[in-house]
Amino acid sequence: MELMEAIKERRSVRAYQNREVPADKLERVLEAARLAPSASNRQMWKFVVVRDVERRRLLAEAANGQSFVAQAPVVIAGVALRTGHVMGCEVPSYAVDLAIAVEHIALAAAAEGLGTCWIGAFSQPRAREILGVPGQYKIVALMPLGYPADSPRPKARKPLEEIACYERFSE
Repeated sequence: MELMEAIKERRSVRAYQNREVPADKLERVLEAARLAPSASNRQMWKFVVVRDVERRRLLAEAANGQSFVAQAPVVIAGVALRTGHVMGCEVPSYAVDLAIAVEHIALAAAAEGLGTCWIGAFSQPRAREILGVPGQYKIVALMPLGYPADSPRPKARKPLEEIACYERFSE
């Protein structure tokens, strides 16, 4: 799938088929995360790949009871290993680094015919406990991954003229 097609096709999937994700597809999706850029190219992240049914169920509970998280055959947790670094622009690097890597996962998944959904609504302490993530690290996102069970309409997007300005900020 061509890049712009993957970008246009990508959507938040909240219903998954009861079908395993082949190892080769999962590896290509994870490879996309590995190739993502990061602050100082340090790649201060880990991706916890969860296939265990019970662990996915517990993650769904930790994600405010979003049951579709457990329905996906795979859940990938993006974990920041360096949370104290702030870039010169006054933005924490871990949030940006993991956002880029997790979006690489989402686009690679779309190119593989898989669906994902960025989950930011979850209990950090509970998810850490379930995944065994030490307290000095931060789980930035949970991402269910699998074959979509539905085909919702694409969401409306604002026209480019409303979101882009040139040379100087304008409202």
